[in-house]
Amino acid sequence: MLALSTRSWSEIGALFRLIASLTGASQSQIGAAVGLEQGYVSRIMAGRKVTSIDVLERIADGCRMPNQARITMGLAARQATSPAVPGRLTPDRPSEPPANRTWQDDVRSAAELWRGDVNRRDVLRQVAFHSAGYTLPALRWFTAPDPAPITQPGRNAVGQPEIDTIRAMTGTYRQLDNQYGGGHARDTVARYLHQEVTPLLTNGRFDHPTGQQLLNAAAELAQLAGWQAYDTAHHGIAQRYLTLALDFAHAAADDGLGAEILAAMSHQATYLGHTTAGLDLARAAGQTAHRAGLPVLAAEAHVMQAHALAKANDERACATALHHAEQTLDRADRSTDPQWLSYFDEAYLSAKFGHCFHALGRNTHAERFAARSLRMNDRFVRGKAFNLALLANIHAHQGQPDRACAIGAQALTLTTQLRSARAVRYLRDLQTQLAPHRRLPAVRHFTGRINATLGPRR
Repeated sequence: MLALSTRSWSEIGALFRLIASLTGASQSQIGAAVGLEQGYVSRIMAGRKVTSIDVLERIADGCRMPNQARITMGLAARQATSPAVPGRLTPDRPSEPPANRTWQDDVRSAAELWRGDVNRRDVLRQVAFHSAGYTLPALRWFTAPDPAPITQPGRNAVGQPEIDTIRAMTGTYRQLDNQYGGGHARDTVARYLHQEVTPLLTNGRFDHPTGQQLLNAAAELAQLAGWQAYDTAHHGIAQRYLTLALDFAHAAADDGLGAEILAAMSHQATYLGHTTAGLDLARAAGQTAHRAGLPVLAAEAHVMQAHALAKANDERACATALHHAEQTLDRADRSTDPQWLSYFDEAYLSAKFGHCFHALGRNTHAERFAARSLRMNDRFVRGKAFNLALLANIHAHQGQPDRACAIGAQALTLTTQLRSARAVRYLRDLQTQLAPHRRLPAVRHFTGRINATLGPRR
């Protein structure tokens, strides 16, 4: 971007318009450079004033403003090597992380994120996802030194009851997430992290074993919060939650949870079309799972690799990854699985096989696995809605619109019980696939039901 200056925060819109006119950059490209959503950039260019220091810092960094322009905007001059500011609500950028980062720094960053999420801070809501934001956290996972002891001489004693409460609440929230979608309890989880977990981390008194368990429990709940944000299409927020959850898992020396978080990052990146990042993160998850000695997590990592490879249309490598996933899962002893891994079973594996073959255009194979995925535990309502929509999409691709509508109607019924942007997207994708058959009575009736339930398509 250009190294331009501006007189005041009220002229940011004029700055963006000048950049667009001189460089031909779109609003999306400007947003990517400064870490803001396209819609927020559009409102700024239309005259919205920017008063948040966090947003101004991001714009100044993204536009590479010289120090004179930064000072004019009321910002501090940029140092030759800018130190990280713990807790600042800016997206993770590919810059040098602080060499002496501690678990206390991670806690301060997390506390600021949770507080901003609860208070619906505009700067946080407008943070955009970018795949580079996962590069440094994954690198830190493998290269950071062994974590320091987690001890704190705080005012209030923290013991096993407090940790057990966090884990119990996480289990309850996870069940609600599976049954009703990420939007049902996402705000509640953020408030719980802010109001209940933050005081334990910042003011608690604990020795190392207790501190390790506390940080591990917080990492697990933060990972769930990130997954909920992903499910509701708050992708920038999800990225922040998952990144901090990974830092917590490292500080707590929990390779198993770290592998699960890396797999979640891969899942999100691939879903958003960043297949190279999805593949790299899946491989990182696999290496970590092997280090942890958890074959089920290794199988999950192979599945995530396969999905990214399928999206990249690498059929041979995808088939190899799926074969490894199946073999690894067959050898796994499930008796020692952590509670948060209970979702990964034969039905889940079949669904991922179905997604991979569907992405590769192998719809005969995809249909078989998608049908098998429906032999699943009924408590995973969202997962069943996904799997039904997948099977319906496959029938639509096979030129079977009547069957697609019949199965899609089941997916729609479940989706009405959910608050899940992903479930809605899968139905909208099905609606697109059925468009060539819109004159058929079954298709006309089904798409009418979709629009009546989800609203007219924009």
